[in-house]
Parts: sequence; structure tokens; C-alpha cells
Amino acid sequence: MELLAAGQPAEAARVFRASIAADEHYYEAHHGLVRALRDAGQLENAIGAALALTALTPNDPLAHTALSISLQTAGHIPEAEAAAAKARIVEWKIQLQSSPDENPSL
Repeated sequence: MELLAAGQPAEAARVFRASIAADEHYYEAHHGLVRALRDAGQLENAIGAALALTALTPNDPLAHTALSISLQTAGHIPEAEAAAAKARIVEWKIQLQSSPDENPSL
């Protein structure tokens, strides 16, 4: 994340890829890779990384949001809207599964 903050997204992507190679289930590194690739302007690669993230964590609304943002940035608006809708559905399912004591907004 420090490399992203320093404006070095390509180097950050390299580090995130190395982290993923060491532990393919390290979902925080997948999130970072999506962001780094998007910041580096590698939009199609960012979409691919986001798709991999949604496959790894299908019940994570942030994964679907990352996909939506990457798709939107690349100009794939209908697909971005579908991914955003998926993120909302996943979030609603999470809310419905939680008890009222855990989620006072219900």
C-alpha cells in the first residue's frame, strides 16, 4: 500500500503478485492488485484480477465493487452496473442473515 501511496502502482502490482504467489487465498493482496493495476492504467488486467477476486471471495461485496469500478474505468458500463448490482445483492444477503441485535438498522 505504501508503494501505491508513493505513486508506484506498477511496483505495487509486482509486490501484490508476489504475495498472491505465496498465498493465493490472501484476499487483501488481491484487492491491492486490482487497485494497483487500475492505477497503472492496466484496465483489462485489473478486470481480470477483480474477476479472480470475486471467484476467491464470491460473498464479499467489496470484491464485486472492485470489479464494478474496474469495469467502469475501462468503459464497460453495462457490465459495471451488473457487478454493482451483484455487490448490492451480496450486501443485502449479509444483512438478512445477521440477527437484529448484530444489525440495528434492520
